[in-house]
Amino acid sequence: MFLTELRGVGRVTVFPLEDLTVAYTTRSGDGRGLGEVGVVGVVGGRGDGEELWRLAQGLGGRGHGQEAARWILIQASRARVVAAFTDLRDVKWTAYVRRRFVLQALFANHEVLVTGRMELSATRVVL
Repeated sequence: MFLTELRGVGRVTVFPLEDLTVAYTTRSGDGRGLGEVGVVGVVGGRGDGEELWRLAQGLGGRGHGQEAARWILIQASRARVVAAFTDLRDVKWTAYVRRRFVLQALFANHEVLVTGRMELSATRVVL
C-alpha cells in the first residue's frame, strides 16, 4: 500500500539501474522551492520502490537506514550529473510513495528521500 501520492511538473532524470528503469526528481517540502526532498521511483508497473532498497543492500553493500538511503541518492545524483541518461524537462510526474526516509543530515542537498513507483507524462522514455 502506498503512503501518499505526490504530483509535480519539472525536471526528471530517467536512468537504468540493474533491470529497473528509475526516475529521479526533487520537490520542495515548503514554499522555498529548494528541492530538499529527493523523489526516486521505479518507472512502470514492475515495481513499487522497495527494489531500490534491496539493491542498496545487495549492490551497495549497505545495511538498512541511512547508508541505504544515501546509496540510492548517490545513484540518482550521479545519473543526473553525468548527463548520459534521459533528462526530461517540464514533464508531469506522479509518485506513488511507498517509503519516506528522513536523513540524519543534509545529503546530496536532500533532507528527505521518498521512494516508490513513478509515472511520467512522457509517452516514451528512451535509455
